Amino acid sequence: MERDIYAELLSWKAAPDRKPLMLYGARQVGKTYILKEFGERSFERLAYVNCFRNAAVRTLFSGDANVRRIVEGLSVLTGQPIEPGRTLLVLDEAQEVPAVVSALKYFCEELPQLHVAVAGSLLGVLNMQGESFPAGKVNILRMGPMTFSEFLCAQGEGQLARLLAAHDWPLVEAFHQQLTVRLRQYYYVGGMPEAVAHFLAHHDPAAVRRIQEDILAAYEVDIAKHTGALTQRVRQVWESIPAQLGKENRKFVYGAIAKGARAKDYELAIQWLVDAGLVHKVERARQPRIPLRYYTDPSAFKLYLLDVGLLAALNGVSAQFMLAPGKDMAEYKGALTENFVLQQLRSHAGMPVCYFSKDGSTQEVDFLLQRSDGVLPIEVKAEVNVRSKSLAAFVNDHRRSEAPPLKAVRLSMMPYRQQEWMDNLPLYAAAGCADVARHVL
Repeated sequence: MERDIYAELLSWKAAPDRKPLMLYGARQVGKTYILKEFGERSFERLAYVNCFRNAAVRTLFSGDANVRRIVEGLSVLTGQPIEPGRTLLVLDEAQEVPAVVSALKYFCEELPQLHVAVAGSLLGVLNMQGESFPAGKVNILRMGPMTFSEFLCAQGEGQLARLLAAHDWPLVEAFHQQLTVRLRQYYYVGGMPEAVAHFLAHHDPAAVRRIQEDILAAYEVDIAKHTGALTQRVRQVWESIPAQLGKENRKFVYGAIAKGARAKDYELAIQWLVDAGLVHKVERARQPRIPLRYYTDPSAFKLYLLDVGLLAALNGVSAQFMLAPGKDMAEYKGALTENFVLQQLRSHAGMPVCYFSKDGSTQEVDFLLQRSDGVLPIEVKAEVNVRSKSLAAFVNDHRRSEAPPLKAVRLSMMPYRQQEWMDNLPLYAAAGCADVARHVL
Protein backbone atom coordinates (compact mmCIF):
# COMPACT_ATOMS: atom_id res chain seq x y z
CA MET A 1 0.00 0.00 0.00
CA GLU A 2 1.29 3.43 -0.95
CA ARG A 3 2.06 5.78 1.93
CA ASP A 4 2.61 9.53 1.74
CA ILE A 5 5.73 9.26 3.89
CA TYR A 6 7.54 7.54 1.01
CA ALA A 7 8.23 10.94 -0.58
CA GLU A 8 9.87 12.07 2.67
CA LEU A 9 12.04 8.96 2.67
CA LEU A 10 13.18 9.75 -0.87
CA SER A 11 14.07 13.29 0.22
CA TRP A 12 16.07 11.90 3.13
CA LYS A 13 17.94 9.55 0.81
CA ALA A 14 18.97 12.41 -1.50
CA ALA A 15 19.86 14.96 1.20
CA PRO A 16 23.59 15.82 1.17
CA ASP A 17 23.56 16.46 4.93
CA ARG A 18 21.65 13.27 5.69
CA LYS A 19 22.02 11.64 9.12
CA PRO A 20 20.86 8.19 10.29
CA LEU A 21 17.06 8.08 10.22
CA MET A 22 14.81 7.25 13.15
CA LEU A 23 11.28 6.38 12.09
CA TYR A 24 8.99 6.73 15.08
CA GLY A 25 5.42 5.65 15.48
CA ALA A 26 2.99 3.63 17.54
CA ARG A 27 2.87 -0.11 17.15
CA GLN A 28 1.47 -1.43 13.84
CA VAL A 29 1.21 1.83 11.89
CA GLY A 30 3.34 0.35 9.07
CA LYS A 31 6.93 1.34 9.90
CA THR A 32 8.49 -2.00 9.01
CA TYR A 33 6.51 -2.34 5.79
CA ILE A 34 7.42 1.09 4.46
CA LEU A 35 11.14 0.76 5.24
CA LYS A 36 11.31 -2.64 3.54
CA GLU A 37 9.43 -1.24 0.56
CA PHE A 38 11.81 1.73 0.49
CA GLY A 39 14.87 -0.51 0.57
CA GLU A 40 13.61 -2.84 -2.14
CA ARG A 41 12.41 -0.11 -4.50
CA SER A 42 14.98 2.64 -4.04
CA PHE A 43 18.25 0.81 -3.33
CA GLU A 44 20.19 -2.00 -4.95
CA ARG A 45 20.06 -3.98 -1.72
CA LEU A 46 18.17 -4.08 1.56
CA ALA A 47 19.95 -5.33 4.67
CA TYR A 48 17.16 -5.89 7.21
CA VAL A 49 17.76 -6.78 10.85
CA ASN A 50 15.06 -7.34 13.48
CA CYS A 51 16.46 -6.59 16.93
CA PHE A 52 13.68 -8.35 18.82
CA ARG A 53 15.14 -11.24 20.86
CA ASN A 54 18.22 -11.16 18.65
CA ALA A 55 21.23 -12.22 20.72
CA ALA A 56 23.63 -11.61 17.83
CA VAL A 57 22.57 -7.95 17.60
CA ARG A 58 22.97 -7.48 21.35
CA THR A 59 26.48 -8.89 21.15
CA LEU A 60 27.44 -6.77 18.15
CA PHE A 61 26.34 -3.53 19.82
CA SER A 62 27.68 -4.34 23.28
CA GLY A 63 31.31 -3.73 22.35
CA ASP A 64 33.28 -0.57 21.76
CA ALA A 65 30.93 0.97 19.14
CA ASN A 66 33.40 0.37 16.32
CA VAL A 67 31.08 1.15 13.43
CA ARG A 68 32.99 -0.73 10.76
CA ARG A 69 33.13 -3.83 12.96
CA ILE A 70 29.39 -3.55 13.57
CA VAL A 71 28.66 -3.16 9.84
CA GLU A 72 30.81 -6.18 9.04
CA GLY A 73 28.91 -8.22 11.59
CA LEU A 74 25.54 -7.06 10.29
CA SER A 75 26.63 -7.96 6.76
CA VAL A 76 27.35 -11.52 7.91
CA LEU A 77 24.06 -11.61 9.84
CA THR A 78 21.94 -10.50 6.86
CA GLY A 79 23.94 -12.18 4.10
CA GLN A 80 24.04 -8.86 2.26
CA PRO A 81 27.01 -6.64 1.35
CA ILE A 82 26.45 -3.34 3.16
CA GLU A 83 27.88 -0.63 0.92
CA PRO A 84 27.35 3.14 1.14
CA GLY A 85 25.10 4.46 -1.62
CA ARG A 86 23.92 1.00 -2.63
CA THR A 87 22.48 -0.59 0.52
CA LEU A 88 19.78 0.49 2.93
CA LEU A 89 20.52 -0.86 6.40
CA VAL A 90 17.32 -1.19 8.44
CA LEU A 91 17.47 -1.93 12.15
CA ASP A 92 13.93 -2.76 13.22
CA GLU A 93 12.46 -2.91 16.74
CA ALA A 94 15.44 -0.86 17.91
CA GLN A 95 13.80 -0.18 21.27
CA GLU A 96 14.59 -3.79 22.20
CA VAL A 97 18.34 -3.07 22.11
CA PRO A 98 18.87 0.51 23.34
CA ALA A 99 22.57 0.35 22.43
CA VAL A 100 21.46 0.33 18.76
CA VAL A 101 19.89 3.77 19.20
CA SER A 102 22.93 5.13 21.04
CA ALA A 103 25.27 3.81 18.33
CA LEU A 104 23.60 6.01 15.69
CA LYS A 105 25.83 8.83 16.94
CA TYR A 106 28.87 6.91 15.72
CA PHE A 107 27.24 5.98 12.40
CA CYS A 108 26.65 9.71 11.87
CA GLU A 109 30.19 10.70 12.77
CA GLU A 110 32.23 7.83 11.31
CA LEU A 111 30.19 6.49 8.38
CA PRO A 112 27.81 9.28 7.30
CA GLN A 113 27.68 8.07 3.69
CA LEU A 114 25.86 4.86 4.69
CA HIS A 115 22.05 4.96 4.59
CA VAL A 116 20.92 3.70 8.01
CA ALA A 117 17.28 3.66 9.09
CA VAL A 118 16.06 2.63 12.52
CA ALA A 119 12.42 1.78 13.19
CA GLY A 120 10.98 1.52 16.62
CA SER A 121 8.04 2.08 18.86
CA LEU A 122 8.18 5.19 20.98
CA LEU A 123 6.94 2.99 23.80
CA GLY A 124 10.45 1.62 24.21
CA VAL A 125 12.66 4.46 23.01
CA LEU A 126 11.14 6.74 25.65
CA ASN A 127 12.32 4.34 28.35
CA MET A 128 15.93 3.69 27.32
CA GLN A 129 17.77 2.71 30.47
CA GLY A 130 21.49 3.27 30.79
CA GLU A 131 21.90 4.58 27.24
CA SER A 132 22.14 8.10 25.86
CA PHE A 133 19.95 9.36 23.04
CA PRO A 134 21.98 10.56 20.00
CA ALA A 135 20.64 14.11 20.09
CA GLY A 136 21.59 16.12 17.02
CA LYS A 137 22.98 13.05 15.26
CA VAL A 138 19.78 11.67 13.72
CA ASN A 139 16.99 12.73 11.39
CA ILE A 140 13.55 11.95 12.78
CA LEU A 141 10.33 11.12 10.96
CA ARG A 142 7.05 10.27 12.66
CA MET A 143 4.58 7.89 11.09
CA GLY A 144 0.92 7.54 11.96
CA PRO A 145 -2.02 5.47 10.72
CA MET A 146 -3.12 5.71 7.10
CA THR A 147 -4.93 8.92 6.20
CA PHE A 148 -8.26 8.97 4.40
CA SER A 149 -6.43 9.80 1.18
CA GLU A 150 -4.17 6.76 1.62
CA PHE A 151 -7.28 4.68 2.36
CA LEU A 152 -8.77 5.76 -0.97
CA CYS A 153 -5.54 4.90 -2.79
CA ALA A 154 -5.50 1.47 -1.16
CA GLN A 155 -9.03 0.94 -2.53
CA GLY A 156 -7.71 1.61 -6.03
CA GLU A 157 -9.32 5.05 -6.01
CA GLY A 158 -6.22 7.18 -6.29
CA GLN A 159 -7.94 9.40 -8.85
CA LEU A 160 -10.55 10.36 -6.25
CA ALA A 161 -7.77 11.16 -3.78
CA ARG A 162 -6.08 13.35 -6.39
CA LEU A 163 -9.37 15.16 -7.10
CA LEU A 164 -9.67 16.00 -3.41
CA ALA A 165 -6.07 17.18 -3.28
CA ALA A 166 -6.65 19.37 -6.36
CA HIS A 167 -9.78 20.94 -4.75
CA ASP A 168 -11.78 20.46 -7.96
CA TRP A 169 -15.05 20.89 -6.07
CA PRO A 170 -17.52 20.70 -9.00
CA LEU A 171 -15.99 17.39 -10.08
CA VAL A 172 -15.67 16.17 -6.49
CA GLU A 173 -19.39 16.81 -5.96
CA ALA A 174 -20.19 14.34 -8.75
CA PHE A 175 -18.66 11.64 -6.53
CA HIS A 176 -20.15 12.88 -3.26
CA GLN A 177 -22.14 9.71 -2.55
CA GLN A 178 -19.21 7.42 -3.30
CA LEU A 179 -16.90 9.45 -1.07
CA THR A 180 -19.50 9.45 1.71
CA VAL A 181 -19.62 5.65 1.61
CA ARG A 182 -15.82 5.49 1.78
CA LEU A 183 -15.79 7.93 4.70
CA ARG A 184 -18.19 5.76 6.70
CA GLN A 185 -15.96 2.78 5.96
CA TYR A 186 -12.93 4.71 7.19
CA TYR A 187 -14.72 5.64 10.42
CA TYR A 188 -15.11 1.91 11.11
CA VAL A 189 -11.89 0.48 9.66
CA GLY A 190 -9.61 3.40 10.48
CA GLY A 191 -6.06 3.66 9.24
CA MET A 192 -4.18 0.79 10.87
CA PRO A 193 -2.67 -0.98 7.83
CA GLU A 194 -3.51 -4.55 8.89
CA ALA A 195 -7.16 -3.63 9.41
CA VAL A 196 -7.27 -1.78 6.08
CA ALA A 197 -5.62 -4.63 4.16
CA HIS A 198 -7.99 -7.22 5.64
CA PHE A 199 -11.06 -5.10 4.95
CA LEU A 200 -10.07 -4.57 1.31
CA ALA A 201 -9.31 -8.24 0.81
CA HIS A 202 -12.34 -9.74 2.55
CA HIS A 203 -14.87 -6.97 3.41
CA ASP A 204 -15.47 -8.71 6.73
CA PRO A 205 -16.25 -6.09 9.40
CA ALA A 206 -16.20 -8.66 12.22
CA ALA A 207 -12.66 -9.74 11.30
CA VAL A 208 -11.58 -6.11 11.09
CA ARG A 209 -12.92 -5.52 14.59
CA ARG A 210 -10.95 -8.54 15.89
CA ILE A 211 -7.76 -7.08 14.39
CA GLN A 212 -8.46 -3.73 16.06
CA GLU A 213 -9.11 -5.43 19.40
CA ASP A 214 -5.82 -7.33 19.07
CA ILE A 215 -3.99 -4.04 18.45
CA LEU A 216 -5.64 -2.47 21.49
CA ALA A 217 -4.71 -5.52 23.59
CA ALA A 218 -1.09 -5.19 22.41
CA TYR A 219 -1.10 -1.53 23.51
CA GLU A 220 -2.33 -2.61 26.94
CA VAL A 221 0.55 -5.09 27.19
CA ASP A 222 3.05 -2.44 26.11
CA ILE A 223 1.70 0.02 28.66
CA ALA A 224 2.26 -2.54 31.41
CA LYS A 225 5.75 -3.32 30.06
CA HIS A 226 7.05 0.22 29.75
CA THR A 227 5.35 2.46 32.32
CA GLY A 228 6.50 0.96 35.61
CA ALA A 229 4.90 2.72 38.59
CA LEU A 230 2.69 4.75 36.22
CA THR A 231 0.95 1.70 34.75
CA GLN A 232 -2.33 1.97 36.62
CA ARG A 233 -2.72 5.69 35.98
CA VAL A 234 -1.81 5.39 32.29
CA ARG A 235 -4.43 2.67 31.92
CA GLN A 236 -7.03 4.76 33.74
CA VAL A 237 -6.46 7.69 31.40
CA TRP A 238 -6.47 5.43 28.34
CA GLU A 239 -9.70 3.71 29.34
CA SER A 240 -11.43 7.02 30.13
CA ILE A 241 -10.93 8.53 26.65
CA PRO A 242 -14.08 7.10 24.99
CA ALA A 243 -16.28 8.49 27.78
CA GLN A 244 -14.42 11.82 27.76
CA LEU A 245 -15.04 12.18 24.01
CA GLY A 246 -18.63 11.05 24.40
CA LYS A 247 -19.50 14.19 26.36
CA GLU A 248 -21.01 17.13 24.47
CA ASN A 249 -18.13 19.23 25.76
CA ARG A 250 -15.15 17.00 25.04
CA LYS A 251 -12.78 18.83 27.38
CA PHE A 252 -10.78 16.33 29.43
CA VAL A 253 -12.03 16.14 33.02
CA TYR A 254 -9.84 14.47 35.64
CA GLY A 255 -12.86 13.63 37.78
CA ALA A 256 -14.08 11.33 34.98
CA ILE A 257 -11.02 9.10 35.52
CA ALA A 258 -11.68 8.40 39.17
CA LYS A 259 -13.38 10.11 42.08
CA GLY A 260 -11.11 12.79 43.48
CA ALA A 261 -8.57 12.51 40.64
CA ARG A 262 -6.31 15.55 40.35
CA ALA A 263 -4.14 16.92 37.58
CA LYS A 264 -0.88 16.46 39.48
CA ASP A 265 -1.61 12.74 39.84
CA TYR A 266 -2.20 12.11 36.13
CA GLU A 267 -0.12 14.66 34.20
CA LEU A 268 2.79 12.26 33.71
CA ALA A 269 0.45 9.48 32.59
CA ILE A 270 -1.15 11.72 29.97
CA GLN A 271 2.22 12.96 28.73
CA TRP A 272 3.44 9.38 28.41
CA LEU A 273 0.48 8.50 26.16
CA VAL A 274 1.12 11.62 24.07
CA ASP A 275 4.85 10.91 23.74
CA ALA A 276 4.14 7.30 22.83
CA GLY A 277 1.94 8.43 19.94
CA LEU A 278 -1.20 6.75 21.29
CA VAL A 279 -3.17 9.94 21.83
CA HIS A 280 -3.30 13.46 20.43
CA LYS A 281 -3.54 16.31 22.93
CA VAL A 282 -5.32 19.45 21.74
CA GLU A 283 -4.97 22.37 24.13
CA ARG A 284 -7.29 25.34 24.50
CA ALA A 285 -6.17 28.64 23.01
CA ARG A 286 -6.84 31.53 25.39
CA GLN A 287 -6.76 33.94 22.45
CA PRO A 288 -7.16 33.18 18.73
CA ARG A 289 -3.81 34.76 17.87
CA ILE A 290 -0.47 33.63 16.50
CA PRO A 291 1.72 32.04 17.50
CA LEU A 292 -0.91 29.70 18.87
CA ARG A 293 1.50 27.93 21.21
CA TYR A 294 2.07 31.21 23.04
CA TYR A 295 -1.63 31.49 23.88
CA THR A 296 -2.36 27.89 24.88
CA ASP A 297 -3.83 27.01 28.25
CA PRO A 298 -2.16 23.72 29.33
CA SER A 299 -4.78 23.15 32.02
CA ALA A 300 -7.61 22.82 29.47
CA PHE A 301 -7.33 20.22 26.72
CA LYS A 302 -8.96 17.36 24.84
CA LEU A 303 -7.49 13.93 24.16
CA TYR A 304 -8.16 12.08 20.92
CA LEU A 305 -7.07 8.57 19.95
CA LEU A 306 -4.38 8.03 17.32
CA ASP A 307 -6.94 6.31 15.05
CA VAL A 308 -10.67 6.71 14.55
CA GLY A 309 -11.14 2.98 13.86
CA LEU A 310 -9.53 2.12 17.19
CA LEU A 311 -11.83 4.64 18.89
CA ALA A 312 -14.82 2.91 17.28
CA ALA A 313 -13.49 -0.43 18.57
CA LEU A 314 -12.99 0.93 22.10
CA ASN A 315 -16.54 2.27 22.02
CA GLY A 316 -17.89 -1.03 20.67
CA VAL A 317 -19.66 0.78 17.83
CA SER A 318 -21.22 -1.84 15.58
CA ALA A 319 -20.66 -2.17 11.86
CA GLN A 320 -24.43 -1.92 11.37
CA PHE A 321 -24.50 1.66 12.65
CA MET A 322 -21.42 2.78 10.81
CA LEU A 323 -21.52 1.02 7.45
CA ALA A 324 -25.20 0.64 6.58
CA PRO A 325 -26.42 3.48 4.31
CA GLY A 326 -28.85 5.85 5.98
CA LYS A 327 -28.03 4.77 9.51
CA ASP A 328 -27.59 7.49 12.09
CA MET A 329 -24.59 6.88 14.36
CA ALA A 330 -26.45 8.59 17.21
CA GLU A 331 -24.27 9.76 20.08
CA TYR A 332 -21.13 8.20 18.60
CA LYS A 333 -21.01 10.34 15.49
CA GLY A 334 -19.76 13.59 17.02
CA ALA A 335 -16.80 12.02 18.82
CA LEU A 336 -15.83 9.85 15.86
CA THR A 337 -16.10 12.76 13.45
CA GLU A 338 -13.94 15.07 15.55
CA ASN A 339 -11.37 12.31 16.05
CA PHE A 340 -11.33 11.72 12.28
CA VAL A 341 -10.79 15.41 11.54
CA LEU A 342 -8.03 15.80 14.13
CA GLN A 343 -6.32 12.69 12.76
CA GLN A 344 -6.25 14.19 9.26
CA LEU A 345 -5.02 17.57 10.53
CA ARG A 346 -2.23 16.01 12.57
CA SER A 347 -1.03 14.06 9.53
CA HIS A 348 0.45 17.40 8.44
CA ALA A 349 3.47 17.44 10.72
CA GLY A 350 4.40 20.67 12.44
CA MET A 351 1.02 22.38 12.08
CA PRO A 352 -0.18 23.62 15.51
CA VAL A 353 -3.78 22.63 16.32
CA CYS A 354 -5.77 24.05 19.25
CA TYR A 355 -9.41 24.57 20.16
CA PHE A 356 -10.97 27.80 21.36
CA SER A 357 -13.51 28.55 24.05
CA LYS A 358 -14.47 32.03 25.18
CA ASP A 359 -14.22 32.87 28.86
CA GLY A 360 -17.62 33.31 30.49
CA SER A 361 -19.46 32.07 27.41
CA THR A 362 -20.62 28.85 25.76
CA GLN A 363 -18.91 29.92 22.53
CA GLU A 364 -16.48 27.24 21.36
CA VAL A 365 -14.70 26.52 18.09
CA ASP A 366 -13.67 22.90 17.55
CA PHE A 367 -10.22 23.56 16.08
CA LEU A 368 -7.89 26.45 15.29
CA LEU A 369 -5.06 26.06 12.78
CA GLN A 370 -2.19 28.50 12.62
CA ARG A 371 -1.60 30.27 9.33
CA SER A 372 0.98 32.87 8.35
CA ASP A 373 -1.35 35.84 8.88
CA GLY A 374 -3.62 34.65 11.66
CA VAL A 375 -5.71 31.63 12.58
CA LEU A 376 -8.13 29.41 10.68
CA PRO A 377 -11.22 28.52 12.76
CA ILE A 378 -12.74 25.12 11.94
CA GLU A 379 -16.12 23.81 13.03
CA VAL A 380 -16.97 20.12 12.68
CA LYS A 381 -20.49 18.90 11.97
CA ALA A 382 -21.12 15.15 11.81
CA GLU A 383 -24.09 15.33 9.43
CA VAL A 384 -25.89 17.94 7.30
CA ASN A 385 -27.22 19.96 10.24
CA VAL A 386 -24.98 22.96 9.70
CA ARG A 387 -26.19 25.60 12.14
CA SER A 388 -22.98 27.32 13.22
CA LYS A 389 -23.86 29.78 15.99
CA SER A 390 -20.52 29.57 17.78
CA LEU A 391 -18.54 29.79 14.56
CA ALA A 392 -20.59 32.73 13.29
CA ALA A 393 -20.18 34.55 16.61
CA PHE A 394 -16.43 33.88 16.60
CA VAL A 395 -16.00 35.23 13.08
CA ASN A 396 -18.19 38.25 13.86
CA ASP A 397 -16.08 39.00 16.96
CA HIS A 398 -12.78 38.89 15.10
CA ARG A 399 -13.50 39.57 11.44
CA ARG A 400 -13.04 43.34 11.52
CA SER A 401 -9.79 43.18 13.48
CA GLU A 402 -8.09 40.80 11.07
CA ALA A 403 -6.24 41.68 7.89
CA PRO A 404 -7.05 40.03 5.58
CA PRO A 405 -10.55 39.56 7.02
CA LEU A 406 -11.00 36.34 8.98
CA LYS A 407 -12.63 33.47 7.12
CA ALA A 408 -13.67 30.15 8.64
CA VAL A 409 -14.13 26.56 7.51
CA ARG A 410 -17.05 24.34 8.40
CA LEU A 411 -16.68 20.60 7.82
CA SER A 412 -19.93 18.73 7.31
CA MET A 413 -21.58 16.10 5.14
CA MET A 414 -22.69 18.83 2.73
CA PRO A 415 -20.74 19.32 -0.51
CA TYR A 416 -18.43 22.29 -0.98
CA ARG A 417 -20.12 25.68 -0.61
CA GLN A 418 -18.51 29.12 -0.51
CA GLN A 419 -19.84 32.01 1.54
CA GLU A 420 -18.44 35.44 2.30
CA TRP A 421 -17.29 34.56 5.82
CA MET A 422 -17.01 30.78 5.61
CA ASP A 423 -16.31 27.87 3.27
CA ASN A 424 -18.12 24.58 3.80
CA LEU A 425 -15.84 21.64 3.00
CA PRO A 426 -17.18 18.09 2.92
CA LEU A 427 -15.81 16.00 5.78
CA TYR A 428 -13.99 13.68 3.42
CA ALA A 429 -11.92 16.73 2.39
CA ALA A 430 -10.84 17.51 5.97
CA ALA A 431 -7.17 17.33 5.05
CA GLY A 432 -7.80 20.32 2.77
CA CYS A 433 -7.98 22.52 5.88
CA ALA A 434 -4.20 22.39 5.99
CA ASP A 435 -4.13 23.78 2.44
CA VAL A 436 -6.52 26.54 3.44
CA ALA A 437 -4.17 27.43 6.30
CA ARG A 438 -1.31 27.60 3.79
CA HIS A 439 -3.35 29.78 1.41
CA VAL A 440 -3.24 27.21 -1.40
CA LEU A 441 -6.93 26.33 -1.64
